[in-house]
Amino acid sequence: MPQNGDMLDKDLCWRMVRHRDPRFDGVFFVAVTTTGVYCRPSCPARTPNREHVRFYPTAAAAQRAGFRACKRCRPDASPGSPDWDTRADVAGRAMRLIQDGVVDRDGVGSLARRLGYGPRQLQRLLVSELGAGPLALARAHRAQAARTLLQTTSLPIADVAFAAGFSSLRQFNATIQDVFAETPTGLRMRARRPGDGVAPADVIRLRLPLRPPYDFPRLLAFLRVRAVPGVEVVEQGVYRRVLTLPRGLGVVAVRQARTEDPFLICDLELGDLRDLPTAVERVRRLCDLDADPAAVSEVLAGDGILGPLAAEMPGLRVPGAVDGAEIALRAVLGQQVSVAGARTLAGRLAEAWGEPLARARGPLLRAFPTPERLAAADPATLRLPRARARTLLAVAELLAARRLELDPGADRDEAARILLAVRGIGPWTVGYVRMRALGDPDVFLPTDLGVRKALAAAGQSSDAAALAERWRPWRSYAVQHLWQGGHAPATPRREGR
Repeated sequence: MPQNGDMLDKDLCWRMVRHRDPRFDGVFFVAVTTTGVYCRPSCPARTPNREHVRFYPTAAAAQRAGFRACKRCRPDASPGSPDWDTRADVAGRAMRLIQDGVVDRDGVGSLARRLGYGPRQLQRLLVSELGAGPLALARAHRAQAARTLLQTTSLPIADVAFAAGFSSLRQFNATIQDVFAETPTGLRMRARRPGDGVAPADVIRLRLPLRPPYDFPRLLAFLRVRAVPGVEVVEQGVYRRVLTLPRGLGVVAVRQARTEDPFLICDLELGDLRDLPTAVERVRRLCDLDADPAAVSEVLAGDGILGPLAAEMPGLRVPGAVDGAEIALRAVLGQQVSVAGARTLAGRLAEAWGEPLARARGPLLRAFPTPERLAAADPATLRLPRARARTLLAVAELLAARRLELDPGADRDEAARILLAVRGIGPWTVGYVRMRALGDPDVFLPTDLGVRKALAAAGQSSDAAALAERWRPWRSYAVQHLWQGGHAPATPRREGR
């Protein structure tokens, strides 16, 4: 679907509104001129007349046009648009960085520099593409975070303001009134409290919305066999790990209450509340919560090879990353060894170089080492084959010096080019990093042992790369179906030069 507010397919949008199609919640927003509110396409309120309806690609664009959020359907609480995960252009990269908190932490100038634009150029581009500039997009994201905190936690209102990224209570109060036509206290009093149990006093419990179906058990299985000791763990249906955030360490626990629920339950412990929006976005990327399973199924379900797997595993997601640098470093560690061996090596690296938690949380003891810490390491202390130690430190140095970017706003093609030029890194590792760290939905790994075994079991011995062309633009999901359906974990190729 085109993204510019003037280029949205208005006839398609109107059909989705008339059918109250929840698949498009978060993909676009519908505003009603007679009421002054904007809604999800699936809003249960009476459908307005067509001449009173306007369509916007982002909530910020609707707010910029003077509309406030509907109190009935809560459009700001819908899953994020899958376009911001899939788009590789400047607008998509900008949205991912804004959601990660770059504007709130460092300002518009820093965002523009990361994208290679001047602030005015970036403003014009985003208004043209998304209907709002970077400040308005960041403001809408802060308002969404604030509403979630007000209605799902008992945090004092001042703490909510600063946790959501506002610089002052005055700015916070004005924004909430402008966006929701309500005071913060009023929003809290009208909240429908979720029945997710009582969280401990130092834990923030949130619901993370998603588009069903969602195969959480298989996501957990993928993460379980790769969980780095001391850093992450899967126990009793819950994934827990230590997060390295801009202002300190945090701990997250993610679980699914019921299979049919259109959300995951997320518990966060943070050293600094201002890291909350960033932590939430990184967990969303790890769990691929903004994916559109209907769009993936439309391509894969009718395929002779993947169709049966798609039917067996509806809602299968591509596990992402809370830290792109961590995925790259772990991928290097895993070269030429099994998944279990890579897990052991990563645990040793974390034990030697990871920042410890001030207080252990059961098996969670420390963060995964940052590139800056590893770049200062003596290769002789890494307990790795010499060639792999050199490769690991080369990648760490590139990341520490910011010559290689693997954060949400990274240019995927440029990052792949830089990685591939590192001695000891080949196409499999680059593809794996691109798929998980950079969230590219269209990566295929034709030389992967698990992929080849799954295709052979399906009676396909032809060129895997050519075969996968028909699975575009969702080849990363095709890889996951082949891995999971073949019951074969990802096995790195023996790369090295």
